[in-house]
Amino acid sequence: MQKSGTTALPSLSVRIDLDAEGRIGPGKIQLLENIHACGSISAAGRAMDMSYKRAWDLVDEINRICRHAAVERQTGGKNGGGAVLTPFGLSLVARYRKIERDAASAVKKDLAALRSDIGRPVKAVSR
Repeated sequence: MQKSGTTALPSLSVRIDLDAEGRIGPGKIQLLENIHACGSISAAGRAMDMSYKRAWDLVDEINRICRHAAVERQTGGKNGGGAVLTPFGLSLVARYRKIERDAASAVKKDLAALRSDIGRPVKAVSR
């Protein structure tokens, strides 16, 4: 979800627990989107201020917990290779973003009410 300034708060963040040890959330999805946009795990990691090792470890974790490759490395070539999202990876990103939009839509009124409540000064309780 895009967050801009203080007017966007509060907001909803979606994390999907796939099993006891594996989860997909906004950070991993953003990494996949960056890999798709950059064509490289290292460039995607740099865009998120993370090391190549950290980015690759997250990609490896995504592939493991989903039991399908979301990212494939490409070797050789004129530009020295890179990485692409597999059809499963593209589907994973699209499905996550849809779940995120649907969840945000479902709680829109509650988030607006919470935003209003947070913006209101609290009345002192007399004893």
